Amino acid sequence: MNSKQHVKPHLLEALILIIFIIALISYSIMKLDSVPHIPILISIVVLFGYGAIKKVPYRTMEQSMITSVSTSISAIYIFLLIGVLISSWLISGTIPTLLYLGISIISASFFYAIVFIVTSIIGTAIGSSLTTVATVGVAMLGVASSIDASIALTAGAIVSGAFFGDKMSPLSDTTNLAATVAGIDLFTHIKNMMYTTIPAFIISLIIYAVLSPSSQHMDTTLITSYKETLIATNLIHWYSVLPLVILIVCTFFKIPSLATLAISAISGIVLSYLHSTIPLNELFAILYNGYSMETGIAAIDSLLSRGGMNSMLFTIILIVLSLSMGGLLFALGIIQTLLEALQNQLKSIGSVISGAALTAIGINFTVGEQYLSILLTGEAFKEKFKSLNLHPKNLARTIEDAGTVINPLVPWSVCGLFIATTLNVSVIDYVPFAFFCLLSPVLTILFGWLNITITKAS
Repeated sequence: MNSKQHVKPHLLEALILIIFIIALISYSIMKLDSVPHIPILISIVVLFGYGAIKKVPYRTMEQSMITSVSTSISAIYIFLLIGVLISSWLISGTIPTLLYLGISIISASFFYAIVFIVTSIIGTAIGSSLTTVATVGVAMLGVASSIDASIALTAGAIVSGAFFGDKMSPLSDTTNLAATVAGIDLFTHIKNMMYTTIPAFIISLIIYAVLSPSSQHMDTTLITSYKETLIATNLIHWYSVLPLVILIVCTFFKIPSLATLAISAISGIVLSYLHSTIPLNELFAILYNGYSMETGIAAIDSLLSRGGMNSMLFTIILIVLSLSMGGLLFALGIIQTLLEALQNQLKSIGSVISGAALTAIGINFTVGEQYLSILLTGEAFKEKFKSLNLHPKNLARTIEDAGTVINPLVPWSVCGLFIATTLNVSVIDYVPFAFFCLLSPVLTILFGWLNITITKAS
């Protein structure tokens, strides 16, 4: 965040503004069933009014918004390419084939645990939670429909697995960012995260296994019908998994995200011509508006009718609004004032780790941006950890445990909106079942107070 602080508000003023913004957004989404765009826009207007009262020049506030939004340009391109990727994976048969394979090998027993494991493996392999959700997650949700499993619980398992991978993969942006902010080696960071991540993974896996439906509830007739319908689409082919393989290989060789997504999307488009001939004008329409399928079975149609750049515009607009609000919050000194007040109360190891974790969570809820929760918390608490003779890897682990995995639990956040749009499951519905994401900050705070796996600086 490059926004400069132009005013130092009183703590009470900062608290009132933050409480107002959170209450407005929460009430609008939970009670009015509204999209978050309007309450965020209202919050921006209120912040402009506050800035005017404090005599902050309009151009200064405007520039803070522009500077903040400019940091998300790369993410916006990624979202647009993911929309194209989903469309290409549909016409190439990648998503339908994954869905078919999932239906063929899955069983109702331990279903949620299997979903959690599969998405964890794929998420770790490619280092992108959102790509995992948009591809393998979509396929797993289709399997859930076929065995009459809970959609919300399945979505929770998908999100948990995807963000386990995002957190633990050496290819993940957030993992590299946290290590960089703390100033430690990447693999030192990953190894240290295992102390809290492995227990959270095991506990989550046990819960998903216990909650999985019993095998007698599995409707084999429905599964057979789904498989026959998928085969009839002429999208099920052995070579259709190649775009996923290409995505993993490109990620392994650390090819930039934009190039990786583009290469995988292009491969999907090329492969689609092995089983169908799509006119160029129709192809362009599919890549922009998404793919549409009419099989006569609503569950299959809903899974195979998605994607396109247009499907990402809702999320992109939200990103622009959220980061604009974040830029104003920093330019008006509101976030800085709250952080200073919080740090003055932290004296012990447990309180410092709890403060860093709660700050990362708070930034996720106020700004709705995953990267900012890592960056800002890391910068704000670096000296505090050093003053208590704590190794920087403790800070890196804390901001991952309470920053990276919390973003998908916030309805108006970048990840939350993307996941809700992609899976067509509201954040409020899947939050109670995203066990790994819920457990991670609890364990990191608990370990801090109990002084477990806390490393002192040499």
